Amino acid sequence: MTFDAAVLRSPEARFAVEKVRLRAGPAGDEVLVRIAGCGMCRTDLAVRRSGGRSPLPAVLGHEGAGTVVETGGPHTGLDKGDHVVLSFDSCGRCPSCLHAAPAYCGTFAELNLFGGREEHADRFTDAAGQALAPRWFGQSSFAAYAVVPARNAVRVDASLPVELLGPLGCGFLTGAGAVLNSFGAGPGQTVAVLGAGAVGLAAVMAATASGALTVAVDQHPERLALAERYGAAPLPATTTDLPTRIRRLTDGGAHFALDTTADPALINDALRSLRPTGHLGLVARLHTTLPITPGALDRGRRISHICEGDAVPGLLIPRLITLWQAGRFPFHELIRTYPLAAINEAERDCAAGRVVKPVLLP
Repeated sequence: MTFDAAVLRSPEARFAVEKVRLRAGPAGDEVLVRIAGCGMCRTDLAVRRSGGRSPLPAVLGHEGAGTVVETGGPHTGLDKGDHVVLSFDSCGRCPSCLHAAPAYCGTFAELNLFGGREEHADRFTDAAGQALAPRWFGQSSFAAYAVVPARNAVRVDASLPVELLGPLGCGFLTGAGAVLNSFGAGPGQTVAVLGAGAVGLAAVMAATASGALTVAVDQHPERLALAERYGAAPLPATTTDLPTRIRRLTDGGAHFALDTTADPALINDALRSLRPTGHLGLVARLHTTLPITPGALDRGRRISHICEGDAVPGLLIPRLITLWQAGRFPFHELIRTYPLAAINEAERDCAAGRVVKPVLLP
């Protein structure tokens, strides 16, 4: 079949909406999904800085949602007409997957970032027959259709606005999962969130929903206003002696801190804002060496990297939808929709901070 998709041909190029060709339908463990909407995540845009490790040309997009139009067989557990949210790929067989930690799959990087599954490498081409990278995050959902492993797809209620649900598969899942899964934050506990973008604001919403007191740090006043709207005490990133201010607001220090900025100075501020035995989680990839201030890790404080919110998507996505339906996780307020043809405008707005979460509609 032939359909429209946004193709990125080189790191410096603009996206181009082109006709692409799928040479074969879904295999036995896959489903074909008509994409209703796909969020744009900064991980998609990071391909421009990957130094060639993520193969191009490619169709990116990994926050897709839509309707199943064909399945590889009954054992996929999905049926034609099902509405699904798509998440990251995992093998399902390694020790991490078998221990309900698919975000730490032994082949996570190969499956999601560096080319997809080798057994289907030649079935996705442009109109001229040139091969495109097999599958980005198991999806390549900046497109009208995507073939995905059934393992990636989470069935949702067909009455929901499926075109808005895609970011629950990555960005919102990461922020909320860090609070709900990695930290297990609850009433009486405190969470500091550094960076009030899509991931950070999802973390603020989840912390508020869990009953935790939250402090949000950002350099943009409009993002701090959003964080305050969702229950956080706002602090500008330029605040003098930021750790002391956070400790005062959290009655002696935060139990947990989540950094979404990858800024070494803010990461050290976050460590110093923790109370004894506090936990700092990092979700953004570091691009420089991280020096740690002497004493920042004293008294049981710890730091870890959190991937995909430590989520099992089939469990966390329904939980987030339930919170949203109850008015406790209003992620839809962070979304602005764009037609797929306006993908370059969406990228510019995302990079400039004019939009929290762009969602592309094919």
